[in-house]
Amino acid sequence: MKLDVNMLRYLSKDDFRVLTAVEMGMRNHEIVPCELVDRIASLKHGGTYKVLKNLLRHKLLHHDSSKYDGFRLTYLGYDFLAIKTLVNRGVFVSVGRQIGVGKESDIFEVATEDGTVMAMKLHRLGRVSFRAVKSKRDYLKHRSSYSWLYLSRLAALKEFAFMKALEEHGFPVPSAVDCNRHCVIMSLVQGYPLVQVKQLQNPEVVFETIIGLVVRLAEHGLIHCDFNEFNIMIDDDEKVTMIDFPQMVSVSHHNAQMYFDRDVECVFKFFRKRFNMNFQECRDDIDRTEVDTDESRRLCFSSIAKDAVFLDKELAASGFTRKDQEEIEKFIEGSLDKDASSGDEGTEDDTDNSALNESNIEGVDSLNLLDQDQTSNLKQEEEGAEDNLRNCEAGPSSKPECEDVSDKEGDSDTENGNDAELVKRLSKQRRRAMTAARGGRKILSSRNTYKDKGGRSSNKSKIQNQLSSW
Repeated sequence: MKLDVNMLRYLSKDDFRVLTAVEMGMRNHEIVPCELVDRIASLKHGGTYKVLKNLLRHKLLHHDSSKYDGFRLTYLGYDFLAIKTLVNRGVFVSVGRQIGVGKESDIFEVATEDGTVMAMKLHRLGRVSFRAVKSKRDYLKHRSSYSWLYLSRLAALKEFAFMKALEEHGFPVPSAVDCNRHCVIMSLVQGYPLVQVKQLQNPEVVFETIIGLVVRLAEHGLIHCDFNEFNIMIDDDEKVTMIDFPQMVSVSHHNAQMYFDRDVECVFKFFRKRFNMNFQECRDDIDRTEVDTDESRRLCFSSIAKDAVFLDKELAASGFTRKDQEEIEKFIEGSLDKDASSGDEGTEDDTDNSALNESNIEGVDSLNLLDQDQTSNLKQEEEGAEDNLRNCEAGPSSKPECEDVSDKEGDSDTENGNDAELVKRLSKQRRRAMTAARGGRKILSSRNTYKDKGGRSSNKSKIQNQLSSW
């Protein structure tokens, strides 16, 4: 969408108030309902719907009534909010021509009150040319849902932070001035993109300078990840300047080696094709690039000496988070050894638990064996008691035996009572062991157990019981 700043002159305070209300509603709404916009804007004399209609006419808002009646901000409306805020701050007073278009941004000239020309970069994530943001950028991190306006704001904040830090450490980058929403204001680089340059007076010197920048970034803990002829500016004096920083990652990133090799390979390939520079083929196992013998030692990623200043820690670059910093501090204090010992204790606890489970399973088998022995003893005692009763019924000569038998029956009753208690205890222990072996799960009885309740089978059993009693 083309940025026409002339419309800013005709927008009133109510228009910007409604635009801000829609922006606030988009924090938790993809499409902001009209009632919510009216409630947030709370214009003194009403007329929110009239303002919405005016903003819709200028394409600052998009109307959607598929699910419910609502509005959302367009990139043009987001541009107007950012430009209005920066103008109120006094950063610039006028917007000029468009000087650059990229796959994820537009660049315009802006001027201050004293006539100083600066560059305004408006991030435009979500274009058809660059929509694979989730796989190629780390703006989302752990988030699953997102809006393109929010991602553009994150990219602008990240680029502004990197540009400010690199400028403070003496890197040739544009000086960062201010940032608001998805808009970054920086100094205008007087030069040309390297891709437009056909001839150089000293290509070897420029090549050494560019490769030196890659190495210096790695020494400070950062990798550019898009270091090519499109993101390198060069002026008439062959002075090199780096641009475009949202995609920078830390040297501790899990793909840092690959990104570093890719940046180096892009530089070598461009100078080889454009300026016919020949490099001796010396394959290094670590950086895997065709470089000179002296350059191969210098461009080995693992052998680059890290500086005392780590910009990736200061800026929380991708691949180096606060959690990584805490782990490093723990490692320095020696607390990781304690964690390892606690891990060993955890493994010992696991082995103890497994041993307990095995003992429980063995206990189940031993309980089953005890139950079998106990039932066999009970059967033998019952058979002996029946024989004694038969002898008692045989005649008077067996009365003393009957008395003895009755005494024995009393003893057997007590023994049976004790045995019954023991069986109960053993059955309880067996149930506990079985539940422990199953992991505390109970076996649910099936619905079919009560299927014959009151049916033919139950009636047949009742009749058979009555016949047996007769």
